[in-house]
Amino acid sequence: MNNLTSKDMKQKGDNVVTKLIIVRHAEAEGNKNRLFHGWTDSEITEKGHIQAMYVAERLRKVHIDAIYSSSLKRCLQTASYIANIKELPVIKSDKLMEINGGRWEDMPWAVLPEMWPEEYDLWENMPHLLTMPEGESMVEFQHRIGNEFQDIIEKNKGKSICVVTHGTAIKTIMCYFYSFALKEMVNIPWYDNTSVTIVECENGKFNILEEGDTSHLSRDMKTIENQDWWIKLYEQQYKKGDNELGCDV
Repeated sequence: MNNLTSKDMKQKGDNVVTKLIIVRHAEAEGNKNRLFHGWTDSEITEKGHIQAMYVAERLRKVHIDAIYSSSLKRCLQTASYIANIKELPVIKSDKLMEINGGRWEDMPWAVLPEMWPEEYDLWENMPHLLTMPEGESMVEFQHRIGNEFQDIIEKNKGKSICVVTHGTAIKTIMCYFYSFALKEMVNIPWYDNTSVTIVECENGKFNILEEGDTSHLSRDMKTIENQDWWIKLYEQQYKKGDNELGCDV
């Protein structure tokens, strides 16, 4: 299967502008406890509920015509805060779910390099070549996410749409928006919980207005910036002059 590009997501018809407001779900149990949760259906934490409240408040005065969400609880719970403020229903989609991690599901991140060294190395360095053990390949996953975003755009031309989804899903869809091949996914940073990314779509072209923004959260309310693994990674990357950092699934 070949990798898709942004050319596969071109809008048809009139030159109308469709706005996508992409929100990563709030802190969930997997984020807090450093467990791999792809299809594992965990709930958001107490801190996650506060994050979701803040991102909903941030979007209070932003025009939104419809809200789509992954059907997993951590996204639906996040989307419900936005939906309550905007007085809109949440449209659930299984196709917006996180990557199916197969045997990695609900496993501690710390054991993955030991139990699946080759696959974990691909995850870190060449994710476009990865097939999760007894799970989904990254190519299949990108097709699923990309096709669903294409469908959302086609159904909502000229509208402003909020999409609540997952960390890896956002990385793969950003490859489309940047016209990157999937192999460039490794160079797209992870975005923190409840981060906001805004993209305008017009005549098949994508204009990224905001990317992974968490200005609605104070430092203590963020997830990854307060985790030891991220601090160590930041220190390593800072020495290399690379500040593109983020978080796991």
